[in-house]
Amino acid sequence: MILSAAVTPPLNSYDKKEAIVVMEFCTLSSSSSGNCTLVMDGDTFILIDAGISTRKITCALDRFDIKPEQLSAIVLTHEHNDHIAGLKTMSKRFSVPVYASSVVGQNVTALIPETEKCMHLFDAGDEFEIGTVGVKSFVTPHDAPESVGYRFEGGGRIFAFATDMGTVTQEVYDCFKGANAAVIEANHDVDMLKRGPYYLKKRILSRSGHLSNTVSGKFAAAIANEGTEKIMLAHLSVHNNTPELAYEEVSGALSGIGAHIDSDVKLAVAPAYCSSKVYTV
Repeated sequence: MILSAAVTPPLNSYDKKEAIVVMEFCTLSSSSSGNCTLVMDGDTFILIDAGISTRKITCALDRFDIKPEQLSAIVLTHEHNDHIAGLKTMSKRFSVPVYASSVVGQNVTALIPETEKCMHLFDAGDEFEIGTVGVKSFVTPHDAPESVGYRFEGGGRIFAFATDMGTVTQEVYDCFKGANAAVIEANHDVDMLKRGPYYLKKRILSRSGHLSNTVSGKFAAAIANEGTEKIMLAHLSVHNNTPELAYEEVSGALSGIGAHIDSDVKLAVAPAYCSSKVYTV
């Protein structure tokens, strides 16, 4: 049930000569420096956040022969810069529709007036459709007002996504139950964080901060028990974590419930500064 880590062979390689007939996803960047994820379902192309430059987004999309103006939407999780850094240019140059919870959208348009003309607001918890994909939003506990995660459904398959949260609430858990594939946060190793000089320790460790490898492992085990077959660990801190530590702790938690890595659960770690492999939901 879990995605193989970045150091292990991919589940499948993307061939741009073949038409996409099932929902797929990949991260384009995933770290405290910038976050952007692509969800594909037929001709529906959705970015989760735009926290990297438009140039980097455009180069990453070119791998799939997708032009930025072909994007169906950019859905925002919250307004921190590592999630919206590329939004101004994307909105100005390509007028891509932007979806955000009401508070996030209002704050983003105040920061980036160029987004106002393409902003679509919803209430956290709302469900809506983008192209062929059904989207459900849900509140995530983070130090950004009305921060959200998303559950995507297309072709009878479900992909759940949530990073930037200090704890796993019942609402978050419920929205991940039954997902075929999931991206979850494994931001930090607690010992690394406590030993290091990082000045945001209290914020990161708080219930509105970020998930540790330990909590991520418990979350992964819980959703694997509910049927999730592929899990990608994302938003790793470059200062307070390593892909090896995250993978080891989460895979250990999965093994602890009797799940066999690669056969029962496929586990992967999202690269920090480049695109991941493409995974079928």
